[in-house]
Amino acid sequence: MNTTAPALTPTTRALAWCLHLLVIGLLALAAGRAVADDRPHAGWIVAAAAACGLVYAAGPLLPRVSRSRPAAALWLGAVGTVWLVLLALSADGVWVAFPLYFLQLHLLARRAALAAVAATGLAAVAGFAAHQGTFSAAMAIGPALGAAVAVAVVWGYQALYLESEQRRHLIEELTATRADLAAAQHTAGVLSERERLAREIHDTLAQGLTSIQLLLRAAERALPGTPESAARYVDQARQAAVDNLAEARRFVAALAPPALEGATLADALERLCATTSARHRIAARFHLTGDPLPLPTAHEVALLRITQSALGNTVRHAKATAAEVTLSYLGDHVAVDIVDDGRGFDPYHLPVPDPETGGFGLAAMRTRVHALSGTLIIESTPGHGTALAAQLPLTPSVETESEARP
Repeated sequence: MNTTAPALTPTTRALAWCLHLLVIGLLALAAGRAVADDRPHAGWIVAAAAACGLVYAAGPLLPRVSRSRPAAALWLGAVGTVWLVLLALSADGVWVAFPLYFLQLHLLARRAALAAVAATGLAAVAGFAAHQGTFSAAMAIGPALGAAVAVAVVWGYQALYLESEQRRHLIEELTATRADLAAAQHTAGVLSERERLAREIHDTLAQGLTSIQLLLRAAERALPGTPESAARYVDQARQAAVDNLAEARRFVAALAPPALEGATLADALERLCATTSARHRIAARFHLTGDPLPLPTAHEVALLRITQSALGNTVRHAKATAAEVTLSYLGDHVAVDIVDDGRGFDPYHLPVPDPETGGFGLAAMRTRVHALSGTLIIESTPGHGTALAAQLPLTPSVETESEARP
């Protein structure tokens, strides 16, 4: 009934009503016996019992009593005073001490409650002994046992309540943590998917559009002098658009790249080199070393995309005349090396990626390789070409076709 007491629940409300009924019943018993037995001062006993009942009833109706310990102490003092008057008039008032124990233990601080219970018990023993005109140990046993039971019940309930509150807080924290974890996982999933989409768009659609742009520029330069060459460039641009459309459709459907459908990684890379040589002024040659092994789909897609991106950079930026693509099976590793004779660059001073000018290719390659626990090595010097090596481990944990496709 105060800020430090346990909050009322349906169970505690039922217990509170039982306590109220007990107090009223004991007061009515004292008044009824006084009238039935025609005791001396019966009127005063009835008045004292009624006054005690009224003062007690005021407590649950006053909000301050349930919110403030000082107000609760004042109310208990008033109830105790009227109860002492009743006890002085009738020995039956001793029974009211038992519910008073519960009130004191519930509303007061622990030390103050123990002192109030002890004082109430002593008053009950003294009052009953005065009415009997004698004192014996048996007179003290009843109030003492009642006080002990009240202390054990209230303190036990408070301990259970505290434990229940701690569990409730733990459950709330666990629920909040699970919600935060779910939100974090959702955010991580969104970011991961965004990265995947960015890599796929860069390595497929962006590279394809760049190729189409270069072919159309070549066709523009060929006109009007050599319309046959221009027509050939336009036809290659049209084919690149068809291939790009197929990539886009499979990209939306999250299928494997068209180059890998019904073909090995070596076939796909060889076809990529042939297409690059046919469409651009560069001789791209493919080499295979080692004994080919079945690769997980994630490995094949990653190596194909890295090669596409590397050749796209070579065509667009390096101004190279030749590029060598080597697929190597090294037992527990598989690697792709792309070497060109272009103008090279400084790998330690790369331009900042920009939506207008690009610059996302190398970052996308590193992300693909690191996602599969591989390594990416880039060696380049201005004026002396570029060498790029992507190596992926073939461990049991990744040698499965059931892995999610990027």
